[in-house]
Amino acid sequence: MSRKCAISGRGPLSGNRRSHSMHATRRKWNVNLQNATIMVDGKPTKVRISARALRTLKKKNAI
Repeated sequence: MSRKCAISGRGPLSGNRRSHSMHATRRKWNVNLQNATIMVDGKPTKVRISARALRTLKKKNAI
């Protein structure tokens, strides 16, 4: 299962880890995925959704 939000499509970001000597090695920031049950076409469906998208859906009373 990929680390991608089912609603917004957000995925992991990549960048550099920097040591004290400024040596750069690659690292990854993963998305904060949560398991949630949302209504899709009138049926409750379990999806992996980012925490940010979950907050937005709750704010708009879509859950």
